[in-house]
Amino acid sequence: MGAVAFLASTSCTVAQHKYWTANEQPATYRAGEVRKAEKPRAAAEIRKRAAFARMHSPAAPKEKEHRLILQVNTNDPAAMNLSLNNATNVAEYYKGLGEKVKIEVVTFGPGLHMLRDDTSPVKARIEEMALSAPEVSFKACGNTQEKMQKAENKPIPIIKQAEVVKSGVVRVIELQEKGWTYVKP
Repeated sequence: MGAVAFLASTSCTVAQHKYWTANEQPATYRAGEVRKAEKPRAAAEIRKRAAFARMHSPAAPKEKEHRLILQVNTNDPAAMNLSLNNATNVAEYYKGLGEKVKIEVVTFGPGLHMLRDDTSPVKARIEEMALSAPEVSFKACGNTQEKMQKAENKPIPIIKQAEVVKSGVVRVIELQEKGWTYVKP
């Protein structure tokens, strides 16, 4: 009976010391068992501190900026309006999340009519967007503009909200190489 009482009291003593730290443990308690019990708590504390440090560090990674290319290469008002709808919807979505977004509408070929001052069926809508959605920009293909000028034997005016780039296709390639997402509505 004495042996049973001794074993029972020893088991209770060990059970009571299961969560002691290394500094508090009795000399008879095995240090390896204490360390195993403390590792998850210590690791969690380290993760919390590291996350807190990243939040307040000037070298912390910056918020991701979403970047979208919308291509227009057809003289179809429905396609032009669809690309403007897409740009508006994406801009509003990320604004609602409090996240940054850049959207570039790139036109070339027959799609240049979207940005022509004399033929654009969506000119008024682009003018409104330029005021309400500065994260949306418009690029006109310079190669297409030159070819249209030769074919029509007159200057091809581009709306003031657009910027002429040397090549619309090259612009799309370069943006994709920089990680932009490409969509052809």
